[in-house]
Amino acid sequence: MKRSRLPLASFDRPARLLMVNQFAINLGFYMLMPYLADHLAHGLGLAAWAVGLVLGVRNLSQQGMFLVGGTLADRYGCKPMILTGCALRAVAFGLLAVAGSLPALMVASALTGLAGALFNPAVRAYLAADAGEERRVAAFAAFNVFYQAGILVGPLAGLALLAWNFGAVCTVAAVIFGALAVLQSRALPARPTPDRGAGPAWRAVAADWRAVAANRPFLLFAAAMSGSYVLAFQVYLALPLHARALFGERTGWVTGAVFAASALAALAGQLKLTAWAQRTLSGPRAVVWGLAVMGMAFVPLLPRSYGAPAGLCALTVCAVLLAWGGALLYPFEMDTVVRLAGDRLVATYYGAYNTASGIAISLGNLAVGALFDTGVRWLPWAALAATGLGCAGLVTRLHLGGHLAVRPAPVTG
Repeated sequence: MKRSRLPLASFDRPARLLMVNQFAINLGFYMLMPYLADHLAHGLGLAAWAVGLVLGVRNLSQQGMFLVGGTLADRYGCKPMILTGCALRAVAFGLLAVAGSLPALMVASALTGLAGALFNPAVRAYLAADAGEERRVAAFAAFNVFYQAGILVGPLAGLALLAWNFGAVCTVAAVIFGALAVLQSRALPARPTPDRGAGPAWRAVAADWRAVAANRPFLLFAAAMSGSYVLAFQVYLALPLHARALFGERTGWVTGAVFAASALAALAGQLKLTAWAQRTLSGPRAVVWGLAVMGMAFVPLLPRSYGAPAGLCALTVCAVLLAWGGALLYPFEMDTVVRLAGDRLVATYYGAYNTASGIAISLGNLAVGALFDTGVRWLPWAALAATGLGCAGLVTRLHLGGHLAVRPAPVTG
């Protein structure tokens, strides 16, 4: 693989636009979502089960519709799905600003998730096509910098807006997504879609899904990579739970500091790690190294007892290593999905891949929660470390077995 230039100016205009778009998407999303549960529970006085239901509807609608969103992007074009997703999220966040009843909140939450399912696979498929084979890894590395920057800035912007009220946060987030839809409708070029024939749409979609289901190397890779998403999500689950055990009422600022350290580590390390990996590693080996680093991130948390300073240090080291491991593997992971798709139905493949990762996160979080409930302090961290190393071993086996070699993806009719 040739080494690619990473500066933003080296990419074509559509790729640059999509990167800035992703920053704005994450800015709008993360200025609102971290504070939604508190708004539902304390601002609106909903019971805990209702808060969980509203949040669960968003996750279910997004993860469950990723495959549909990817399929629509391949059939009708990536640009229409990006615009529709941004516009739909603007409507959803606007509804959250005024919704006070549980049914209205559930509709807004479902629309929020559906919007993500529409534009997420489409953005990645468009970027992969625009960058081309030689620049895909570099493009996804730069894309992830903007992605992480939005995650870092979004909660800070939301916190500032909360000085007014939660409605102000929702309104600004809605305006951001509305502006994205308008700007991209004018500035983002439409990409031609392949001729799908004159037959019924459902038959073509069924053929596409059969093609994905018949692509055994892709399915094996998706299964092997599912653990990485479980590990990355622990910044939101296991690390805050551990912070609560160590710091009690000071958990909020500790979690915020750890979250910021994670985002800053990804921002600072992404381009350097990608450039190093392109010089020294093949794509599959970069993925393996990233998974191994993510698994080893949990080793500092294995000791049974920590004082507050050492505990904060261990949490920070874990978050930073998770961010670096994810940054190392992400561009090569996205490139591998395109290669295994044979550059065909890329949005559909990304949609299926995201659906698989969403299912893995849900099941993984249940397992991690159960491990915490055992009361054995080292057990969750040992299981998470083993997950990372086990996934690294699986990807190594796939690579050595030739499953990740470039080959035509199966086509069914």
